[in-house]
Amino acid sequence: MSASPTPHDGRRRRAVGHRIAALRGDRGLSLSELARRAGIGKGSLSEIEAGQRNPTLDTLYAVAGPLGVPLTALLGEEAGTEGSGEFLHAQILHVEHHPDGATTEVVWLRVLPGGTRTSPAHGPRVTETVLVVTGEVVAGPVGAESHAAAGETLQWTSDTEHTYRSVDGATAVLTIHTPT
Repeated sequence: MSASPTPHDGRRRRAVGHRIAALRGDRGLSLSELARRAGIGKGSLSEIEAGQRNPTLDTLYAVAGPLGVPLTALLGEEAGTEGSGEFLHAQILHVEHHPDGATTEVVWLRVLPGGTRTSPAHGPRVTETVLVVTGEVVAGPVGAESHAAAGETLQWTSDTEHTYRSVDGATAVLTIHTPT
């Protein structure tokens, strides 16, 4: 999102909040229970659902896990939709829903220098594949990270916490495949 808010930013925040509230309701979870499972404050979640707070990418991942949905179910599936978190910026390129109910998300990823971005576990059998375009990336399950330079690929099952880091910054294409 841009540094100065636009009317589009408010619509996006409200749309994200509405999607979270609807999915929470569909799963029979109270606000308190989803906040507990996501590891975020109940007040923060309430403000996000009301469209009053702009959630970070980290917060959206934390909420997506307990809801059992891919990130784009919260963020939105429109190409160009962006999300940012500490040391990571993501822009959706494409989302494909397969006939068997699986989803594949294709994301342009910028891994920012200066630290490590830890991503919470996704659902069972969710697979992440990172094709490094520029720079170098160290990523993968916590304690089992691997290194890849431009033109190289990393892949892992992301059902545990995993990290991304780059010393000088990097760009990559990330695919997240969520099975049925």
